[in-house]
Amino acid sequence: DITNKYVPPRVNIFYCLGGITLACFLVQVATGFAMTFYYRPTVTEAFSSVQYIMTEANFGWLIRLVHRWSASMMVLMMILHVFRVYLTGGFKNPCELTWVTGVVLAVLTASFDVTGYSLPWDQIGYWAVKIVTGVSDAIPKEGIFSERVDRRDKETIKRSGEMKLVFSHLSR
Repeated sequence: DITNKYVPPRVNIFYCLGGITLACFLVQVATGFAMTFYYRPTVTEAFSSVQYIMTEANFGWLIRLVHRWSASMMVLMMILHVFRVYLTGGFKNPCELTWVTGVVLAVLTASFDVTGYSLPWDQIGYWAVKIVTGVSDAIPKEGIFSERVDRRDKETIKRSGEMKLVFSHLSR
């Protein structure tokens, strides 16, 4: 019986943040998979396909909103989890590898968030790409992200840029 299990007194609700982050990730995978059936990853069709998901697809509005809000929740829970682990010293010996793995997953989560934010290719998504690639330009040799997204005249993003964002978002 689960009610008779011993729980150490130092364990509290903050120890659930990693599991909540994992649950948000699983929701992201499920809703993202559902949206791939309707999303068209081209600069000219991305926005209209998102509009189609929101207005025409059965429960598409619900799937997209759950995807959007669970992404925000995942980032928030991940940040809180990292703080909890750091403040409680969970990164110390013998858990260094776990800490490094967590930091790598945190970076991947942030990159998922940035690439997913720009996929609807609305004004916010366009400017998100401009800002991220602009920040990346401060890194010598054009930055890491700039080479993944083809840019023309540093003003417009090529048609292949949207496809690279999609593959970058789905492959991480």
